[in-house]
Amino acid sequence: QVQLVESGGGLVQPGGSLRLSCAASGSILSINVMGWYRQAPGKERELVAAIRSGSYTNYADSVKGRFTISRDNLKNTVYLQMNSLKPEDTAVYYCNARPSSWAAQRGYWGQGTQVTVSS
Repeated sequence: QVQLVESGGGLVQPGGSLRLSCAASGSILSINVMGWYRQAPGKERELVAAIRSGSYTNYADSVKGRFTISRDNLKNTVYLQMNSLKPEDTAVYYCNARPSSWAAQRGYWGQGTQVTVSS
């Protein structure tokens, strides 16, 4: 089992920044993909960004150039730096961790952290 604890959400004005953190613990040796997903009210959960072992990253088109995903292997933590936030970024953000052979839905999920972008 893998436990994921997220932090860093909150309320921010449009154009502002937030940094989300996700700390992993437990049986993490098999984990080589970590990512952030988000779900807005009435919408399906969607991939925001993911990072693989070796630091390969991929991003949703809607966040490219604004969000940056990174990981600290010594701390078993993945971060999502979110800049130039827009109201449409408002959602619950979930951390996900999995072996690369698993689909994301099968992976481990954090409890979610609310991000609200509003003036």
